[in-house]
Amino acid sequence: MIASLMLLAQESSTGAADILLYVMIGIAVVVGLAILILFGPLFGLWLQALAAHAGVGIFQLIGMRLRKVNPQVIVLSRIQAVQAGLEVETGWLEGHYLAGGRPVNVVRALIAANRANIVLTWQTATAIDLAGRDILDAVQTSVNPKVIDCPNPSSGKNTVDAVAKDGIQVKAKARVTVRANIDRLVGGATEETIIARVGEGIVTTIGSSETYKTVLENPDTISKKVLEKGLDAGTAFEILSIDIADVDVGENVGAKLQADQAEADKRRFQAEAEKRRAMAMAREQEMKALTQENQAKVVLAEAEIPKAMAEAFRGGNLGIMDYYRMRNIQADTSMRENIGGAESGGGSNQQT
Repeated sequence: MIASLMLLAQESSTGAADILLYVMIGIAVVVGLAILILFGPLFGLWLQALAAHAGVGIFQLIGMRLRKVNPQVIVLSRIQAVQAGLEVETGWLEGHYLAGGRPVNVVRALIAANRANIVLTWQTATAIDLAGRDILDAVQTSVNPKVIDCPNPSSGKNTVDAVAKDGIQVKAKARVTVRANIDRLVGGATEETIIARVGEGIVTTIGSSETYKTVLENPDTISKKVLEKGLDAGTAFEILSIDIADVDVGENVGAKLQADQAEADKRRFQAEAEKRRAMAMAREQEMKALTQENQAKVVLAEAEIPKAMAEAFRGGNLGIMDYYRMRNIQADTSMRENIGGAESGGGSNQQT
């Protein structure tokens, strides 16, 4: 009986050990599959770096994945740097990536600068890249200068317009050849500043010319005077040359301004004359009103005469004979006035 119980216990322990073994194997398989899914692509990158002697280990790649860094970008940049003979550490690339930079662009810029014998350090390149500038385009522009149109056609203007001293408008178009100044890329002004300064220089040069013929005969004087101003100071570029591509004659601005001024003067004089006429008419109306007012005063004064005469009769100061003599005088006066009016009217009719 005791032997059978011991045998049964031994069989039970053997079965539990087998189950535990199967569970551990299953867990190991699941973990292995998870690692293969997560880090399987890194094996190909590791082989690629190993074949290029880039020196990027598998654990470094796993660390990049855990730090949310794109391993492909770092490996590609590292391989390009090593193949070009540049000393660029993997940690530098990873740190620049985490800072928001573009490691591939920086490495390509360093390679281009090295081939062109341009002094460009890792610190300078990453600073320019983090500042938002395209460091690769800057190096390419430094090697192969580019041409900027002045004015910029995208602004909607095709020429820089200025007026000479004789009042004739001159329209000019310039082409500015610039080369990137890597030392001033951080904090330096952009192409818009170059265009604005060159345009200002063209306007100043044309405006200081005595006649438009001087500009047409020697357009190169514009570029010479503009270049003498040192327009590339404080910018990210170095101006190599300023070429006047086209010069045309515009309208006679001076004559137009004089005509506009004459028209404005005429309107002003007309307004002043109208003002004086209105004031004269107002004064005339005032005088008419004053005359009517004085006439009313005369009528009122004449209305007082009968009252005064009646008062004189009652007071004995005026007799009846005096009254009749006064009436006779008034009648004679009225008759003479009528005769004089008739004669003047007849004379005018005869003249007519």
